[in-house]
Amino acid sequence: MAILDWLRHLTGVLNPTNLLILAGIESIFFPIPPDTMLIPLVLLDPQRGLLFAGLTTVGSVVGAIIGYLLGRWGGRPLLEKLVSRDKLEQVETLYHRYDFWAIGIAGFTPIPYKVFTISAGAFQLRLRTFILASMLSRSTRFFAEAILVMLYGQGVVGFIERYFNLLTIAVVAVIAVVWLSWYGWRYWSEEKREE
Repeated sequence: MAILDWLRHLTGVLNPTNLLILAGIESIFFPIPPDTMLIPLVLLDPQRGLLFAGLTTVGSVVGAIIGYLLGRWGGRPLLEKLVSRDKLEQVETLYHRYDFWAIGIAGFTPIPYKVFTISAGAFQLRLRTFILASMLSRSTRFFAEAILVMLYGQGVVGFIERYFNLLTIAVVAVIAVVWLSWYGWRYWSEEKREE
């Protein structure tokens, strides 16, 4: 209970408006993830946990769109100064091939999301695909955290801090294995039919 009492003293900082703002600027340049404010807010008011997760998602996606636009308007020249043209073209090719998945994985896992928001604009990914991948990945992350805290309270916070990022990577790895297995099976099946 001491943690909750301490958090209540921070209510000037821990409020939904600041959560929305933090989530937005984190998608562009700020190094502190919005999870650090989302989890305490849900602990303080579990009944509004889904609202807080929704606000975090909205702020993050709006910030991501701003990051995308910044990347579109000025990111390419900056990238060309930092990376050789050959490397940049290789990354751009991969980005366009796996655009939805690249943004989705960055939005769900601990990979720095802000790097992907700005580079998505610099590489001129389709904005609609970018927004959809951002909405799905960010909402999945933030709602999962909020629901865990709503269900298990303070006892799950240590688990989230220690293992949630590893868990997100494991989920992505399982999806990749399933997809690669399905793709391999489909390819093998088509080759058998051609014989």
